[in-house]
Amino acid sequence: MFVDRVRVSLRAGDGGAGVVSFVRAKGRPKGKPVGGNGGVGGSVVLRADSSVATLLRYRRNPHNKAGNGTHGEGDLRHGRSGEDLVLPVPLGTVVTDGSGEMIADLVEDGQEVEAVRGGRGGLGNAAFVGPNNRAPALAEQGEYGREEWFILELKLLADAALIGFPNAGKSTLISKVSAAKPKIADYPFTTLEPNLGVVTVDGREFVLADVPGLIEGAAEGKGLGHEFLRHTERARALVFLLDPAETQTHTPAEQLEILSGEIAQYSPELAGRPRLVLINKADLGVVGDVDAIALSAMTGDGVGDALHAIADLVDQAEREAPTRRGYVLYRPLGPMFEITRDGNVWRVEGRSAERAVGFADLTMDEAADMAATRLAALGVDDALTAAGAVEGDEVHIGDLAFEFTLDYEEE
Repeated sequence: MFVDRVRVSLRAGDGGAGVVSFVRAKGRPKGKPVGGNGGVGGSVVLRADSSVATLLRYRRNPHNKAGNGTHGEGDLRHGRSGEDLVLPVPLGTVVTDGSGEMIADLVEDGQEVEAVRGGRGGLGNAAFVGPNNRAPALAEQGEYGREEWFILELKLLADAALIGFPNAGKSTLISKVSAAKPKIADYPFTTLEPNLGVVTVDGREFVLADVPGLIEGAAEGKGLGHEFLRHTERARALVFLLDPAETQTHTPAEQLEILSGEIAQYSPELAGRPRLVLINKADLGVVGDVDAIALSAMTGDGVGDALHAIADLVDQAEREAPTRRGYVLYRPLGPMFEITRDGNVWRVEGRSAERAVGFADLTMDEAADMAATRLAALGVDDALTAAGAVEGDEVHIGDLAFEFTLDYEEE
């Protein structure tokens, strides 16, 4: 089953928690802090893999999660990092995030993008030792791994796209000139999924895509519409295959006009690529009303001439257009925090703010003081005041609730 568009949930691993631990030491009545840090959570990575042909596995299993980091331990033993989850996708996969922004176009074998980054591990008490605090008794919780929804969309990588009305003979032609084995029958929309065939002619090789039959209005979504027009986007050249049979509603010239119009409406840039016109079913003895190379995919007559012409067209397209490389968009973490109001409650959202209060036990004065210092340093206090917060207002950061106060003074 060919699947070329899926929606997937990707979740990074959680970071492990830091630990509070002491070892008795001479001259240190409270003991020496030896609590280790938690391990970093694993990230989810999408990697282009030439051995993968479809996105079917992600339709069956849309939820994917990386490994969690383990907790720190005493004696300065840090937790292990969670295992990254590397998900293979076909070459030509476009990755779009939940906001609709395209973050990667993976067209080269091994090209990858980090979709979601693992949660940071929490610091153990040994990490808080300083000149003014020789025996800290606080540690951080691990950071939760982010979970996001993404759209994975496959756009076939082909040198030439074979375009025509249903039953024009595209599947028959590609089956005769390559190892592709598409379903072939004499009813409309036999091809319900695109087929790729590697064609070799006189030492030259090119990839030919059999795009399912288009109809008038395809660019507006009629028939198979956008479901398969997207597979023409990467083609270097367009090969129109026309059908002169009397069973067709439109003449070859009308077919060419309609197909050209649909391509232009879908993508003006695509419509401007090199093109070739073929007219099939020459064995029927029907004379077409358009200038084209005649062939019979059924008997093989004229197929050799058509393949040479396609190979020449692909060579021309390669000379005129540079190789399109994929790309990966750099994704910053975003703002440190954002403040919103929900009735009488202020909400502070953002990884930096959540990290600032991410201690194992905020009921401890030491942890609460450090959290307040971190929030003030981030500018959260000033931002809340500027937004209209007053003494005593309830403030939520993650799952924690605080009472807003401005009388904090660092001791």
